[in-house]
Amino acid sequence: MGDEALAIGRGAFARRAWGDAFEAFTRAQTRGALAADDVERLALAAGLTGHEDACIEAFERLHQLRLDAGQVLAAARAAFWAAMRLFSLGEMARGSGWVGRAQRLVERDGQDCVECGYLRLPLVFRATASGDYEAARAAAAEAAEIGDRLGDRDLGALGRSFEGRALIRQGRLTEGLRVLDEAMVAVASAELSPLVTGLIYCAVIAACQQSYALDRAREWTRALSGWCEGQPQLVTFAGACMIHRSEILQLGGEWPAALEEVRLASSRLANSRDSRAGDALYQEGELQRLRGELDTAEQSYARASERGRDPQPGLALLRLAQGRGDLAAAATRRALSTTDPLQRARFLPAHVEILLAAGECAEARQAADELGAIAERLGMEILGAIADHARGAVALAEGDARAALQPLRRAQDLWQRVGAPYLCARVRVVMARAFQALGDQDGAGLELEAARKVFLAVGAGPDLAALEAMAGPAAAPAATGAAPSKGSHGLSPRELEVLLLVAAGKTNKVIARELFVSEKTVDRHVSNIFAKLNVPSRAAATAWAYQHRLLG
Repeated sequence: MGDEALAIGRGAFARRAWGDAFEAFTRAQTRGALAADDVERLALAAGLTGHEDACIEAFERLHQLRLDAGQVLAAARAAFWAAMRLFSLGEMARGSGWVGRAQRLVERDGQDCVECGYLRLPLVFRATASGDYEAARAAAAEAAEIGDRLGDRDLGALGRSFEGRALIRQGRLTEGLRVLDEAMVAVASAELSPLVTGLIYCAVIAACQQSYALDRAREWTRALSGWCEGQPQLVTFAGACMIHRSEILQLGGEWPAALEEVRLASSRLANSRDSRAGDALYQEGELQRLRGELDTAEQSYARASERGRDPQPGLALLRLAQGRGDLAAAATRRALSTTDPLQRARFLPAHVEILLAAGECAEARQAADELGAIAERLGMEILGAIADHARGAVALAEGDARAALQPLRRAQDLWQRVGAPYLCARVRVVMARAFQALGDQDGAGLELEAARKVFLAVGAGPDLAALEAMAGPAAAPAATGAAPSKGSHGLSPRELEVLLLVAAGKTNKVIARELFVSEKTVDRHVSNIFAKLNVPSRAAATAWAYQHRLLG
């Protein structure tokens, strides 16, 4: 039975059926000790299926087996990977212990080796944590050079991925992205091991998003999706892929699909120790907040915090939506205690929005100007659009509507070009207010109607409600038809019940199960709802329900 399980495990591993491989090797080891090569396969299969404790235990056992066989450098390599998995789980002391053990073995061996390069990578982590990005860059570049010189493609690509991120953190955006692109050539060419491939995909996409390189983030997310889909039993990187895909879908205005994707990620990562579970919960909270599901969003932010994810700036914006501006401002001021420009750039847009809501124009101006300076210094076009939106909003709040228009137009053009309809619509709302201040009611009406269509399409209930409050009943264009008031929507009691379940994000299949009717019946109810409310989609129906206070 043990030999049969080993054969099954090896075959599954070769096919990249990681779950089958993990189960087979786990069965095999209960019937006798595994050889070192099979323990290594078990460690990798465990790591790729989210069995972190089993992965670490297998690498630790592999270290001892290699050591017993006199394979000192191979033992050091196993110790390095045990440390990497421990670091990823936040077990820094235990991970540092394994790094120290690997370092001692390499020094004892005394030769120029690939393992010397791998042991440069923990130096990258330490330097990054202390804010010494030049030291991080230098250590990563050394690792890449050793990998290239000694023919280890995994090490060369890993080193470049960390070097590129360090360059970006230094503000050397063009250089950093170029180095990341080179690392991705090895990934896209299928030259690397599965574990290293996944690590680099996630590192590079995260770096592209943090540096607002949205075109690259989209391109590499599509590539990561294809890689994950080719390995259906992959867990560790599939969850991260779903989070990235959700963020891209959100940017493109496909909010229901984005929410469905990130809920799958949350479900997949729920029982793991993966820190990305917090990222998935934060992304859920963002989408729920934007859709007006404020109570649910608060729960998601709290769960994200429990999993180690800072819930800011989303939680601060939630507090603003709840009318608790004092708490919102305190949260963003606290978050801005960092001196890292990329971190500050993450919090400054929300800080400007919160300050303007509180009437703190002078501080908002300082924050918007700082955001613009960071964008200019780092050469980030997308961040420049965010800064232009902030500057335009501040100028309008200061009473200079004419000065607001130029930065707002720049921001609008950029968001249209990159395909970000919701962000573009938010800029249009500020432009409409500027036009109103200048007496151009026609221009304001056109901007408001364009924004309204986007908010309806994506399901941005709070934005629609704010638009109604801003425009007033008379401003709604006749071409769209007057929206029925609560109680005059024409829906039957059952259709209203279905609408509320649709607005809760439930699929027709789930609704059918909850109402004890067929899915075909629910399909008919949903079609009737769309026709009676004159809306084109579930997102628009949800926005309508929120706008008319049917969601409580």
